[in-house]
Amino acid sequence: MSRDEVTIPIDMGPVEIAREERKASAPVQREVVFDLRDLGVRYGTTTAVSGVNFEIYQNLITAMIGPSGCGKSTVIRCLNRMNDLVPTAKIDGEVHYHGQDIYGDGVDPVEVRRRIGMVFQRANPFPKSIYDNVAWGPRVLGMKKNLDERVEKALRGAALWDEVKDRLKKSGLSLSGGQQQRLCIARAIAIEPEVLLLDEPASALDPIATAAIEDLMHDLKQEYTIVIVTHNMQQAARVADRTAFFSLEVGQGKRTGVLVEYDSTDKLFTNPTDKRTEDYVTGRFG
Repeated sequence: MSRDEVTIPIDMGPVEIAREERKASAPVQREVVFDLRDLGVRYGTTTAVSGVNFEIYQNLITAMIGPSGCGKSTVIRCLNRMNDLVPTAKIDGEVHYHGQDIYGDGVDPVEVRRRIGMVFQRANPFPKSIYDNVAWGPRVLGMKKNLDERVEKALRGAALWDEVKDRLKKSGLSLSGGQQQRLCIARAIAIEPEVLLLDEPASALDPIATAAIEDLMHDLKQEYTIVIVTHNMQQAARVADRTAFFSLEVGQGKRTGVLVEYDSTDKLFTNPTDKRTEDYVTGRFG
């Protein structure tokens, strides 16, 4: 069924209509991991992003693209409640993870972050050994059984084991930039999350290290659901199965991030529905 063939009851509101349209373009036989429902984030009196509605599917790479300041990083930080750590942040709407609102009463944010790991823009290894960097999370969470095997598995999963297996006691800070980023990925997957959030993971890396991270993402999606924020449209086109384009709306002298379009990456880059998306991906603005 194409999107144009979707039958929508006339009494539906705009949010419900958008949800039905998204269902029509959803990957076949893919479980919904996240369902964002009218998500909005304010920092004090400033609205960073508002009215975000889309689903993220299991074992796919979902990219968020758009100009600076449009709310991409804000949204990805909502997926594991990292914005809780910002005193002025106020979250509106709902973020459902396997059907449960992670901002609902009684939800433990620490458990949310155990299931939904995150790697940040700049590699931030601890000033500890390579081994202790990877073992830190399992130790804190009491996952100490077979720790050596867990560390090796995580380093293999991050395609780093063969490069560091003979120097696990050396400082993580002694690694190259690309290796440090893969070490941070190993640290994230050592606690066996289901989801990996990657916020600009290759922005500070050279082309060779960037290619290694992109190859790694393709391998990791066999086991993990991956969400990536990137300013690099070519990177999104290379690695992502689905892409969400965010932009800025200006009103009453204020700029607010909004989700403009969300679809398969091929369609969004070659046949976008919204003129704003077309202008961005063709370089007319942004």
